[in-house]
Amino acid sequence: MFELTAGAVVFCVLVAAFFLALWLFYDRRDHRRFELERRKITFHCIRCDALYSAPTGPETRPCPKCGYSNGRLKF
Repeated sequence: MFELTAGAVVFCVLVAAFFLALWLFYDRRDHRRFELERRKITFHCIRCDALYSAPTGPETRPCPKCGYSNGRLKF
């Protein structure tokens, strides 16, 4: 059978592995959320002078105020 110290070491290793797995899972999830929020394209409407953003995708988007199709804002 196991001695008390061997059982305690195994228990501590399992608890440490559990917390490491939780840390990695939440770190990757938060990083993915941050990247999706960060990767947006900014547009400037030349008709109504509005600034708006959209997720990555096409180079043109309609303005939410007036509906005019604008190209992306390039810096």
